[in-house]
Amino acid sequence: MSNADATGSHAFGHAPMSNCPFMPVFGPPAIMFERGRGTELWDSDGKRYLDFLAGIAVVSLGHSNPAVAEAVADQLDRLVHVSNFFANPVATEAAVRVNGLLADATGSAGQLFFTNSGAESNECAIKLARKHGGRGRHTVVSALGSFHGRTLAALAATGQPGKHEPFAPMPEGFRHVPWGDLEAMRAAVDGSVAAVLIEPIQGEGGVNPATTDYLVGIRELCSETGALMMVDEIQTGFARTGKWFGFEHAGVSPDVVTLAKAMGNGMPVGACWARIDVAAVFEPGDHGSTYSGTAIAAAAVNAVIDEMQRIDAPAVAARQGRRIVAALHDVEAVIDVRGRGLMLGVELAEGIDARVVYTDLLERGLIVNAVSPTTIRLVPPITVTDDEIDEAMVLISQALAAAKETDSR
Repeated sequence: MSNADATGSHAFGHAPMSNCPFMPVFGPPAIMFERGRGTELWDSDGKRYLDFLAGIAVVSLGHSNPAVAEAVADQLDRLVHVSNFFANPVATEAAVRVNGLLADATGSAGQLFFTNSGAESNECAIKLARKHGGRGRHTVVSALGSFHGRTLAALAATGQPGKHEPFAPMPEGFRHVPWGDLEAMRAAVDGSVAAVLIEPIQGEGGVNPATTDYLVGIRELCSETGALMMVDEIQTGFARTGKWFGFEHAGVSPDVVTLAKAMGNGMPVGACWARIDVAAVFEPGDHGSTYSGTAIAAAAVNAVIDEMQRIDAPAVAARQGRRIVAALHDVEAVIDVRGRGLMLGVELAEGIDARVVYTDLLERGLIVNAVSPTTIRLVPPITVTDDEIDEAMVLISQALAAAKETDSR
């Protein structure tokens, strides 16, 4: 489907357009989806799909979750947005509740800044680290293969040089070391380093979980040197890994945590959280955003927390993840399954192209994505049912059998 096909007169009832109205940063859309409920999506032709990508780990409570939809609709009728010159009770409640979750996880009291996206959360964290470190101590160290966003500073922190090249020169003050190599990390953290920015599981880098020793070692290193340990929980946060936050699996307590994706279940909202003593370096005017803490997004955050607590989302994610992993271990063309909970990378047998498998699965009615030439990523809603998992595993088995047969020819 071309961009023009996806966005032209048939879709919206207007005169045909000579050009797609969207900038070409995502490429031509594969499908136009019109509605969703839970794990299911329907395209403009009425075809049903199982969504095991969940908007890239965003709709963790499923599409059009009734509790979140009701909260947002009620808020629309009450108060949508006011300037940050003023407070609103919805954002205040959301901030208190997110702080509570992180205080339980870290053992530290904190403060947060609401954002509109994960990249903005990391931008806030990077600015906070620079001010905390002071002049001459502004470097941020992150891992090769990491992904932290596409704004300039977040992109500079991203450990994927190929993504930097079109926008060179990148902002200075960023250093990258091999993923999982604690000795390389130790060598990189000198007196110029303000912070280490790390993912508990690399998502876009191929679903690569950090070991406990790695995260514990980074925590010890940061404590020894005075650098901040900043954990990017944008994809792992809010119950996806089987705990509220991915760093909890290692028992570490970060200084700064960045969030987004699942916390709004589709509403554009994120947050940067920091221990109170770290957050205290910010002064009025140091940072801001027109939509920070906007009431309509905060209403979604409160509803997400309510619903995740009601269903015990971390426990559900852990249980359903185990069901998927057990089923995949019986699939001949699967050689490894990485990740935690419902954030899984499926490593395919040699000769099988993950991008071909992704395309085949889409045609069969299952949405995943290829995060590397050999790995497909599964991040379904936490609310995915046993029957939906079983259906998806059949489709994956069929697609991999077809791919293996093609490769053997």
